[in-house]
Amino acid sequence: MSDQTAVLGLIDIASHSRAWGFLRYILGKSPFQHTPGLQFCKVLGSGYNGGFSTKPSLTKQGFFCVFDSADNAAQFEETSSILKAYQDHAHEFFLASVQAYSSRGSWSGFSMSCADPTPPINAPIASLTRASIRPSKARQFWAKAKPAEDAITLAAGKILTAGVGEAPYFRQATFTIWDSAQSLEQYAQQGAHLSAIKAAYGQDYFSESMFTRFRVMKAQGTWQGKHVQIS
Repeated sequence: MSDQTAVLGLIDIASHSRAWGFLRYILGKSPFQHTPGLQFCKVLGSGYNGGFSTKPSLTKQGFFCVFDSADNAAQFEETSSILKAYQDHAHEFFLASVQAYSSRGSWSGFSMSCADPTPPINAPIASLTRASIRPSKARQFWAKAKPAEDAITLAAGKILTAGVGEAPYFRQATFTIWDSAQSLEQYAQQGAHLSAIKAAYGQDYFSESMFTRFRVMKAQGTWQGKHVQIS
């Protein structure tokens, strides 16, 4: 049985390390190359203040790596020089290890594997929603996105939320952690978020998309001033 494991990092680059942080975008995924078991990697920017916004942040960024096994993901967390460098240059640093239990779609042609499709009961879960927005649909998309982001700030059961992406405006993603699958469903199936999803599918906003839900194996760190620890 596959135990494919993803590692997501969120970093707020320290003020004295902004040049180093900007270099991450130039180097892209090259510092992650030759990592044992690495199947997929994206270096990400973030919206203003770490949210989902058309205005990019100058300091907040992240990465999303997928490994073929939990052992290789753990080895990356324990020994990776690029991970240590991120920590050394960070004002805030957050890291989560997750395993998919539900996924549809793809990201740059890559699709997540799901070994066990059963949602965890009364345990934290994570959600990753990413999309390549059609330029002709960008204005309509962002008109729907802002109310959905406003709604998530008030959602019950939300532990963490981050807006990330490969490129401003057109290639966006949202990563969230919830105290249970029930809390996520309650947010996703009502109000502004439901309206946004219906519009996105009904009006063909995306040229590619991936919607994945994960078991949270462990998560620790600080993001947007909030400390999170799950183990």
